[in-house]
Amino acid sequence: QVQLVESGGGLVQAGGSLRLSCAVSGRTFSSYTMGWFRQAPGKEREFVASIRWTSTTYYSDSVKGRFTISTNSARNTVYLEMNSLKPEDTAVYFCAATRILGEPTTHSDYDYWGQGTQVTVSS
Repeated sequence: QVQLVESGGGLVQAGGSLRLSCAVSGRTFSSYTMGWFRQAPGKEREFVASIRWTSTTYYSDSVKGRFTISTNSARNTVYLEMNSLKPEDTAVYFCAATRILGEPTTHSDYDYWGQGTQVTVSS
């Protein structure tokens, strides 16, 4: 069993930055691919970024070049650094974990989820 707890969301102006954190517990961190998803009101949950224990990363086209996913294995934490934020980035952001290797990008690929953290970008 894996437990995921997100933090770091908030309200920021367009062009600003935020860093989300996801604390991972319950299993060896390196056994999983970790991902970030987001869900805006009335929309489906969409893939944002993923990272494997090898540090291989993958991003959606909408955030590539602006967001960076990283890990701190000593702290069992996954981060999502978000820069140049836009109003369309407003959503609840979720941390997720899966044993699938490669580049899992659909929410059904992931077995464990955090409770989500709200990010609001004002124009």
